[in-house]
Amino acid sequence: MSETSVAVTRLSDWYADLPPLQRGLRLAAEVLFYLVGAYFFFHLSRYFVTGAGGPTLLAVVGVPLTICIVYLNDLRRGDLYPRLGHVAPFLIALVYCAICLYAIHYLVREFDEIRIYRLGLWNTHDLAVGVAVAALVMEYTRRRYLALFVLNILLILYTVYGYLVPGLFNHPGMTWNRVASAVSVEMSTGVFERLPQLGLTLIGSFILVLAALRAFGCIDSILLGSTRIAVRSPRLLPQAAVIGSFGVAAVSGSGAANAATTGTATIPVLIKAGFPRVTAAAVETASSLGGQLMPPLMGIAAFLMADYLGTSYFEVVARGFAPAIIFYIGVAFAVWMLAGRYYKRAVSPRAEPMNFMDWANIAAYFIAVAGLIYFMGVERRPAMAAAQTVFSYLFIFLALAFIVRSIKGRKYSFTWFTRPLLRMIESYASITAELTILLATLGILTATFTITGVPTKVGILLMEGAGINLALMVLVGFGFGYIIGMGLPVAPTYIIIAIVVSPFMIRAGVDPWVVHFFAFMVAVFGELSPPTSVTAAVTSRIAEAPFVRTMMVAMVICMPLILMMGAVFTRPELVVTPGLAQLPAFVLVLIGTLAISFALQGSFGYARSPDILLRLVLAGIAGGAVFHPDNTTAAAFAAPALAMTLFGVWRYRRYAV
Repeated sequence: MSETSVAVTRLSDWYADLPPLQRGLRLAAEVLFYLVGAYFFFHLSRYFVTGAGGPTLLAVVGVPLTICIVYLNDLRRGDLYPRLGHVAPFLIALVYCAICLYAIHYLVREFDEIRIYRLGLWNTHDLAVGVAVAALVMEYTRRRYLALFVLNILLILYTVYGYLVPGLFNHPGMTWNRVASAVSVEMSTGVFERLPQLGLTLIGSFILVLAALRAFGCIDSILLGSTRIAVRSPRLLPQAAVIGSFGVAAVSGSGAANAATTGTATIPVLIKAGFPRVTAAAVETASSLGGQLMPPLMGIAAFLMADYLGTSYFEVVARGFAPAIIFYIGVAFAVWMLAGRYYKRAVSPRAEPMNFMDWANIAAYFIAVAGLIYFMGVERRPAMAAAQTVFSYLFIFLALAFIVRSIKGRKYSFTWFTRPLLRMIESYASITAELTILLATLGILTATFTITGVPTKVGILLMEGAGINLALMVLVGFGFGYIIGMGLPVAPTYIIIAIVVSPFMIRAGVDPWVVHFFAFMVAVFGELSPPTSVTAAVTSRIAEAPFVRTMMVAMVICMPLILMMGAVFTRPELVVTPGLAQLPAFVLVLIGTLAISFALQGSFGYARSPDILLRLVLAGIAGGAVFHPDNTTAAAFAAPALAMTLFGVWRYRRYAV
């Protein structure tokens, strides 16, 4: 069932088959969710226009509101403590919401007292309210991000009992009151610090655009458009996964969410066309991973990068296009070669004809992407103002198109006309709330890091082990990020690398843009890397394929991402200076990526031994094009690599099964 068809389903119909008591409680949870979500939506919209009170006061109100939203959202879906039955979760959610509402009342009333006059001398009431909010954040994290919860608990215990730890990491220990203030009412750290503020302001303004696109079914239209391409030319079917994921990823910024959205449509069709289940799942995994790489919404970590570097978000976006394009071209090329090997029968997926609203939705999608780039890049507006402007024009355009469609379909009911608004409120409130809670959790993590000095100790240990050798330093940084990224989302992995490793690389003379893009790519790789790839878990479940094998095949397809982690050091102009200055590095890395991809996935069509030898030679030459620091020498490697790749493609088209 599409998002549009779900949108026109009555709320009461969702629970028609439930017992009366359970149905009543679920409907009550729905009403509470939409009431809090609507207030949250309009409260943030007001802030985007006026900036009233500043980001800290916004966080004091916004973080408790997001706690209410995430718990009510779980309650209405039956995911809040399901083992406790129906009544107990409802009462627990009401208690949680009551605590949050009181926290808002108290913290707003005492805002100046807590932040200024009682700074460092907080009373028991202040700490109790702040700790209650932090505890609810941690409880949600326990249920949603268990690895991050465990890491935070260990860091809190280390903060208090550091005197028990021997060696370099020994410290005198902090009092529980110090920990309580650091994670709550101190406001420069903890659940109200700049990370959740960033989620409510800059990231929240971009989610407005995403919410508008989702509310009117733009994601469905993008998927339908990519499917129609496959219907017109069945040989392009394997690319439908890449094209659909490319479009959805540009506005979703999430690998796992992108896989869940597009994979249910693309994976079964790829399997019917002859792809093994593992390969079909791996193709969707690789395509969906680009959700964290593709501008203009590159995931939370890109917003964090702008904050850490003290620059505008557009500066990150402008530099992110080249790596993202290399990644998607490399993935599309690998998928094309896999299609030559596995495509056995023409399969035309079922697809409805494109109607007026579908074309309007696709147009709106391109308007949104182009508008963000124009307002941030040409007019140089602040990112939050650019997103707000794009949202305003986008909402007007989509609303007018929806009204025209409704008049043509003679649908005039109040319920029909209000559903897109309700869907927008639902999408905006749920997505922004979950991201803000995640960032509040990271605020607790950074608070414990800050007051114990862990980053300095770990950084010194790692970088002294690596010495002054840049290659070894990069390997150590990658290894550290790989270990940290197991089980953690992209954002916390990036933050830990940025805090622990990045300062020492920058101190060694590496450009900050290079270091932070490296940290960003390592964090994205964490969504793919064994044994904890969330994206591969989603796609393997859809394909009913082995999880580990799906990860292994996906890593080969995602080879462009692995190459670019090293390429940003040998070709720093790829991310240091946006525009034409990126072009030489872009071409060299792209040629090397395509050549290595062919060496891994393709075949020259000769006997096994000569074929393997030629592919090894090609991989070696391509490696020189990507990693040799001298551009002239790299270009000398790139020329034969390109020639051999083109020759191999010609041979492969003739001999592929």
